[in-house]
Amino acid sequence: MGGAAALEKLVPVLLAFGGGVLLARRKIVPAEASKVFSDYAFLFAVPCYLFGNIYAADLGALFNWRAIGGYAGAAALAVVTVAVVAIAHGLREPRDVALRVMAGVQVNTAYFAVPVFITVFGTAAPIFPILLFQVCVLSLVVIAVMELGRAGAEAGGTGRRLARAVGASLATPLVLACNAGILLNLLSVRIPAVALDGAAFVGDSASPVALFALGLHLGGLGLDLRGTTREEYALIGFKCLAFPLLTWAVCALVGVQGEWPAYLVLIAAMPTPQNLFIFAQRYDVGVDLSASIVIKSSLVSLLLLPLWLQTVVV
Repeated sequence: MGGAAALEKLVPVLLAFGGGVLLARRKIVPAEASKVFSDYAFLFAVPCYLFGNIYAADLGALFNWRAIGGYAGAAALAVVTVAVVAIAHGLREPRDVALRVMAGVQVNTAYFAVPVFITVFGTAAPIFPILLFQVCVLSLVVIAVMELGRAGAEAGGTGRRLARAVGASLATPLVLACNAGILLNLLSVRIPAVALDGAAFVGDSASPVALFALGLHLGGLGLDLRGTTREEYALIGFKCLAFPLLTWAVCALVGVQGEWPAYLVLIAAMPTPQNLFIFAQRYDVGVDLSASIVIKSSLVSLLLLPLWLQTVVV
């Protein structure tokens, strides 16, 4: 994809995102309203979109196990790299290491990857297998480390808290919608067209609303880029540059073919998810660092999108 074509693909993304930034900066729409828009996208619109598309998808093509294995291999290498570097720089608390692993490896699927994929490819279905891998593997590992290292744990209570945390992770609307779409697809259950049309109508709003919410949130913040620490630069650089390149290399090594290398590299290039900040607040570890990385990696990822589109999308 040429530079001009890449920029054309990004016009809707920039319009929705930039509108949110402008309205928040002008105080026409309060930045605090971003949570309402985000909740709508996360809890309703994106699940509707994923359910309808997965229900109608060819699951054999969607679950390309070579591609999923390639991404999982790249993610495993990234996890080890971030953990080793963090420990080498003096971090000994497992929760601190786990938080940095999440910052460097996990991606923002609902608010960033979904709208970008809809705009560029016309579908966000390829994100689903990676979403499940992220929720069911990466997030659960982080949750386990956080729960087991939580201060003030009552005797015999760690297992129950861990089970509740795992259950809550698997019961998110995104995962439930994806699993429902798979199950009904496999069972060939006939869903009335009017219900699918309704899900598609709501799902079509997911992309602009999610980007608008992100723009509102970032527009309401007075970012001080000069205050960025060396650790933040390192984690953002790894997330936005090193991890996508590592994913591309592993995909080439294992022979991932077709459009999947482009899909996986773009997914890896997405910013750190808001869940990092949520986890940091819940477990009281690295709260300021998490907030800064989520926001700044979102800006860097947006700026790098034309480069990745021109490089990997043909």
